[in-house]
Amino acid sequence: MATVKLTNVKKIYGKDTVAVQDFNLDIADKEFIVFVGPSGCGKSTTLRMIAGLEDISEGTIEIDGVVVNDLQPRDRDIAMVFQNYALYPHLTVFENMAFSLRLKKVPQDEVYDKVTKAAEILGITEYLTRKPRALSGGQRQRVAIGRAMVRDSKVFLMDEPLSNLDAKLRNQMRAEIILLRQKIDTTFVYVTHDQTEAMTLGDRIVIMKDGFIMQVGTPTEVFDMPDNLFVAEFIGAPKMNTFKTNLVLEDGKYYVTPYGAKIEVTGAKADMLKEKNVQSGEIILGVRPEHFTLSDANNPAAIPCKIKVNEMMGSELHLHVVEDNGDKLIVRIPTIALDDDQRKALVYDSTIYVTFEGKVMHFFDPETEKNLLV
Repeated sequence: MATVKLTNVKKIYGKDTVAVQDFNLDIADKEFIVFVGPSGCGKSTTLRMIAGLEDISEGTIEIDGVVVNDLQPRDRDIAMVFQNYALYPHLTVFENMAFSLRLKKVPQDEVYDKVTKAAEILGITEYLTRKPRALSGGQRQRVAIGRAMVRDSKVFLMDEPLSNLDAKLRNQMRAEIILLRQKIDTTFVYVTHDQTEAMTLGDRIVIMKDGFIMQVGTPTEVFDMPDNLFVAEFIGAPKMNTFKTNLVLEDGKYYVTPYGAKIEVTGAKADMLKEKNVQSGEIILGVRPEHFTLSDANNPAAIPCKIKVNEMMGSELHLHVVEDNGDKLIVRIPTIALDDDQRKALVYDSTIYVTFEGKVMHFFDPETEKNLLV
């Protein structure tokens, strides 16, 4: 078993600088959980408290039911992969991976077996006699992961391990971590500022802001039903469009009226509004860029906008548009849905009309910024 439990954990620097506030989380055995959030939100500090590299100001941390607040990092049975690899430059790849085993005086035959097996899994067998300076960034990261693997620890901690890699290599390493997870029977706690990494790697995601947990859920849960406006805008690329409008309850049906358009709320969202007995009033409406479609001026549900930027992304266009009131929106349009004439018309300062279906909306309280349906 390798459960991790954080109860009312707080980290205070100095007299009044609170980095992590009242952090409560249960991590299940063999779960891959990801801490994600903007810089300074407390995610790496929380990971370092689990590792024992930071003292806990308040609360308790348990690993396998044992409180580890006062245990040294070496006594917590954890392995950690750092952002900067932290390899010894004067040692070969083999000796870097074997270092912790040597300290424990593990027999030479067992050291050899563990290191070569880990190297085979990670595809770095041919580099075992090289030193770190002769390796690429991705190869060094594999060595750092391998060094952690050979320890057979209960908990595997990873602190932004891919942030120093270029985009192509980062995508490749992300896929390799997913495969690695299938081969290592342990609990993972992973820190990143990249929400794409969080969405693709995590069984559950912990979204943080200013030291607080904003939401914990599966990737599907946080994407489809964000608890609040911060999560809604943080998860998704490009971010969700949000704007103030009115929600109108009329003859038993709900409508929104953004920028003079009138769009009926349909599907499960309409049913949930009824169950929550939500009344007419001002709201913050959220619509993801991919849920907008092109329309025409005769559609009462259409919103007129002017194109300011057209980003060609290959399979889709990202249109940065401005509505008549000055609000900025992002619209994602699949290129396969456009003919040549339509593509040529999508130029700077041209007017387009966009709309969205009633089943894709998100509704937030303008004062609390909480999701009205949660």
